[in-house]
Amino acid sequence: MRDLQQYEQLMLQYKQLKTGADDILRMIEEEDFDGAITMIKIRESMFLNCKCMRKYLELTPEQENSVNAIMDEIRELEKRNMKILSENMESVNNELKKTQKSEKIQMAYEFDEEQKGSIINIKE
Repeated sequence: MRDLQQYEQLMLQYKQLKTGADDILRMIEEEDFDGAITMIKIRESMFLNCKCMRKYLELTPEQENSVNAIMDEIRELEKRNMKILSENMESVNNELKKTQKSEKIQMAYEFDEEQKGSIINIKE
């Protein structure tokens, strides 16, 4: 009976982790990176707790299959999130490099449009 309750608690935590992975994806899409990082840090303790519970819990073959299935789903969701994050990081790095090059050029030639003037001033 105790094993059944622990199994149900384990499955509940895995379902929370799965829901959390979907929430993290939503945060990433909304560019709420601080919230996503906070959520990822909170989930670390849940993963460790699940790992410990699973280590000491004697599961039936059916229970083992259901635990493995939900773990596979969580792995896929986490891989998807990591792929999206790495693509976003690459994009941000590329934009940062462009901005740094532009700033370097402007600093090298001391380009200040307001002080140097131009042939045509569109603002006027």
